[in-house]
Amino acid sequence: MGPEMAMDLARTAGATLVGAMATDTWNYARDGFVALWRRVHPERAETLGAELEAGRADLLAARENGDELSETELRAEWQGRVRRLLVDRPDIAAALRELLDELNPAPSGRSADVGEVRMTARSTGKGRVYQAGRDQHITER
Repeated sequence: MGPEMAMDLARTAGATLVGAMATDTWNYARDGFVALWRRVHPERAETLGAELEAGRADLLAARENGDELSETELRAEWQGRVRRLLVDRPDIAAALRELLDELNPAPSGRSADVGEVRMTARSTGKGRVYQAGRDQHITER
């Protein structure tokens, strides 16, 4: 595995892990990442589990306080950890991809039911607001 592929996989893993911290899949995600670490660094697995729980608490508090920077920092932190894990043991990439696929199943060609989506925006003066629940293309001339 080349460095660019490791970085891409680590980026996806960091985003998926931090995203899962605030969902119903959290326990499965945590257990999956701990199991990966246990394969490479068995002595660190329990500590890693505690660090993941602390990260989850930080994320939930940050979201409650509207602190988006903390979420970005958490993603970067876990991205770096996963990248280093892949550098140590590139042979676990397949297991990591499998875990990520389980946490983020591929779309089946139809839209998933995402529940309630609420968007709010404010604009003053000549300001403009553009919102979309999906793709948005704006061409101004």
